[in-house]
Parts: sequence; structure tokens; C-alpha cells
Amino acid sequence: MKINYEELFSTKSNLLSIFRLFLAIPLWFLFDQLNTYWAPYVLFSICILVAVTDLLDGYLARKYKEVTEMGKIIDPLADKVVVAAIILKLYLIGIIPHYYFFMIIGRDVIILVGGIYVTNKIGKVLPSNKLGKATVMNIGIVILLFILNLSWDNIIFIIFYYLSIFLIFASLFGYIYRGLEYIKANNSKS
Repeated sequence: MKINYEELFSTKSNLLSIFRLFLAIPLWFLFDQLNTYWAPYVLFSICILVAVTDLLDGYLARKYKEVTEMGKIIDPLADKVVVAAIILKLYLIGIIPHYYFFMIIGRDVIILVGGIYVTNKIGKVLPSNKLGKATVMNIGIVILLFILNLSWDNIIFIIFYYLSIFLIFASLFGYIYRGLEYIKANNSKS
């Protein structure tokens, strides 16, 4: 698929997704300051901004009928880059366990490669779905709980942490199933 720069920069929703993508940069560097008194508050604020832009870009795209093929790519890409940057940094500084890091990164790599495969097979980009969005949102909440240094034995932490693990697998299988269904439907048309 060729990048359509005009389409990429032509909608408010795509611009919000691009903005969200670039928020990964300050987040990456701010995690180096996590032990200061101010960094968790700034990180928390930027993570909330990431979540708001994620909700807002989809809302604007639907409201103004600006859903574009580039938007279907840049929105989940921004989600994956921001989450990957944060998770990688948390892993490198020793805050999250190895298995959690590999589950999140593995899921995203499989979905990315699978998405490219499905796009090549059916000729269009599959949009994100609600289960995938719920998974990213839940992982985001777990990240915020890590930033706030919530104890591992806190019931809120336990609920969101294990829910995120369940959603990681559920959304991965959901994406695989959906991709196979689209390929099957496309093959039966031809």
C-alpha cells in the first residue's frame, strides 16, 4: 500500500493520531525521571492525553465522515507505538515482568504482521475493533497503575492486571478470527 500523504494530513482525526504517535518521544525520556517527585504526574498527564486523543480521533472521524484508509493505519499504529515505547521502557528499567512485556509486544507484532497479510489478500485495511481498543485501554490503565506505583497486592491493580492479560489473548484471537473471516469472504467473492 502506497502512503497517501494528502489523505494522511487532510483530516482532524488523522492529525490527532499523528500527534499521539509523537507523544511516544517525551514519554520515553520522562520514564528516565520516574524517581523524581514530578515525573509520575507529568507521565500520568501525558498518558491521559494519549487516551483522550485516541477516543477523540475515532469520534471525529465518524462524526465528520472522515474515515480514511490512512486513518485506519495511523490510528492503531499510534496506539501500538506509544504502548510499545512505554512497555519497552518499563521493561528496561525493571518495572514490569518479562512475560508481560513479551505478551504485549508479541500480540502487537502478530497483529501488525497479520494485518499486513490480510490487507495484501483483500486489498483494504481492516479498522480497529472494540475488543482491540478495550485491550489497549486496559493496558493503558495498568501502565498508569505502574506509574502511580500501586502495590501488586492492591485489588484494583490485580483486577486490571489480570484483565489485561485475558484481553491480550482474547483480542489476539479475535483479530486472527476476524482476519480469516475477511479473507474467506473475499475468496468466496472471487
